Amino acid sequence: MNTDGQAGNDEARFARALVFCRPGEPLRTRTFPQPTLGPHEAWVEITCCTICGSDLHTIRGDRPVSGPTVLGHETIGRIRALPRSGPVPHDVSGAPLALGDRITWSVAASCGECFFCDRGLPQKCDQLFKYGHETIDRHPLSGGLAEFCHLTAGTPVVKVPDALEDHAACPANCATATVAAAVRTADGCHGKAVLIHGAGMLGLTTAAMAAQQGASAIIVSDLSVERLGRAHDFGATHTVHVGGDATALSTTVHGATAGRGVDVAFEMSGAPVAVEQSIDLVRIGGQLVLVGAVFPTRPAKLNPETIVRKLLRIDGVHNYTPGDLTESVRFLSQTAARFPFASLVGKELNLDDLNAYLAQRRDTTPIRIAVRPGPALTP
Repeated sequence: MNTDGQAGNDEARFARALVFCRPGEPLRTRTFPQPTLGPHEAWVEITCCTICGSDLHTIRGDRPVSGPTVLGHETIGRIRALPRSGPVPHDVSGAPLALGDRITWSVAASCGECFFCDRGLPQKCDQLFKYGHETIDRHPLSGGLAEFCHLTAGTPVVKVPDALEDHAACPANCATATVAAAVRTADGCHGKAVLIHGAGMLGLTTAAMAAQQGASAIIVSDLSVERLGRAHDFGATHTVHVGGDATALSTTVHGATAGRGVDVAFEMSGAPVAVEQSIDLVRIGGQLVLVGAVFPTRPAKLNPETIVRKLLRIDGVHNYTPGDLTESVRFLSQTAARFPFASLVGKELNLDDLNAYLAQRRDTTPIRIAVRPGPALTP
């Protein structure tokens, strides 16, 4: 692969990728040529990609995604080629990117000019481009389950310090940035009693960010005893197993808040019952931030009178802004010694081993699986 600039016409270069076509089928190995880079684009060698829960939902058929596509968006890599002519891409801070830079990039690229971009919602751009979601007909190498990724113009990019290890850094552009957006939406967590539904990557990251900001109480609930066992390492002051005693969560919230209820509840599991419970568990004048409901569920039952009389604020958060991505890398870099994010990767594979691993359909799955590409393939 070219490491000094855009590939010339005298030498064909290829990158290998795993292509998702439809649920129930193995990912297919395909090779794609290195593209000619346009203005503000980059050719990035992928060093590591972690598999998000949404990727697993897609593979299993629980989340509709048009194929064929290269999945994977929690990705770290190094820039190996830039346009030979025209402007080079810049990072979110405005600094030009250079060959060899270690970077992460937003799951979404946007135009910067449409109705939603102009209103601070670039993740809802009229011309939205999403990494790990585009069909190979539109953009062959946009996912992390590959050797290289082709970054398009309009992609927010943040440089990643070499000291931040891959396993901790990969979720920066998904779970961590999404949590940064959720916490920003809640106007921060300092001095607040916080309830977090779900102890997966989103929930544990929320606990850690709340702890870093000085939350007064951090209550984490989950159906999994195993996942709850990790929560204290990420700043939880209380944990509640919600699979048994139906009153355990309300009892814990009552005791931790002198009966008032939490200041803010973060719903990170996507479970309708958690949304319903939160209305009762948030204090008068409190806030509910919904994040986890990104797959089909039954409707949640809410009493509008309760919301009105309690003066509640309910916000939905989907994806994030470039500023949230910057905050996510800053947060991970500053807290690497405090919170064991790298330990959430329970398995590391290469591209050739991933299909066999997914086919085993384990009952217990690590919070994250890391995938590293094998040697570059040049037919």
